[in-house]
Amino acid sequence: MDWMMMPLRRYADFSGRSRRMEFWMWVLFQFILYTALSVVMFAVTGAAIWSASQTNDIAGAIGAGLGFMLFIMLFGLIWLVLLVPSLAVSVRRLHDINRSGWWVGGYFLASLGLNTLSFSLLAIAVTSLESAIAAGGVMTLLVMGLFVYALVLLVFFFLDGTPGANRYGPDPKGRADAANVFG
Repeated sequence: MDWMMMPLRRYADFSGRSRRMEFWMWVLFQFILYTALSVVMFAVTGAAIWSASQTNDIAGAIGAGLGFMLFIMLFGLIWLVLLVPSLAVSVRRLHDINRSGWWVGGYFLASLGLNTLSFSLLAIAVTSLESAIAAGGVMTLLVMGLFVYALVLLVFFFLDGTPGANRYGPDPKGRADAANVFG
């Protein structure tokens, strides 16, 4: 449990290095958290929607829909709270393999740009069939590029850290640099 909470203790610390254990335990913590919230959300709102549909209760259906929207807002709030430590532990994980944190920054910015561009292309796509086909092709290429970028990051996150100190700090595993030991 200590590994899962470490990114919260280092909330906005983008310097230094983080081991694979810290990174993947943080990923596991978020997976468990979001899965538990999803189960609760669907149990509560699903039961309310089912009950309202069986009795043709419009007010109950509206209440269930509002409850669902509250859960979605809760998810968004939790995502915002966990965004900074998620970015920070990702940057520190890249630092552990002697890579720049801008790999994560680039992915984050590319994702935001792609989302913004998708709305622009959607507006263009409604004008004609040719525009829709062209916009769909552009979006497909951009999404594929972002997917490849995500795979590269995934591989980076699985790599073992640089033994010994690197330009981002000392080895979090405490391994000595072989050149210093036998030097």
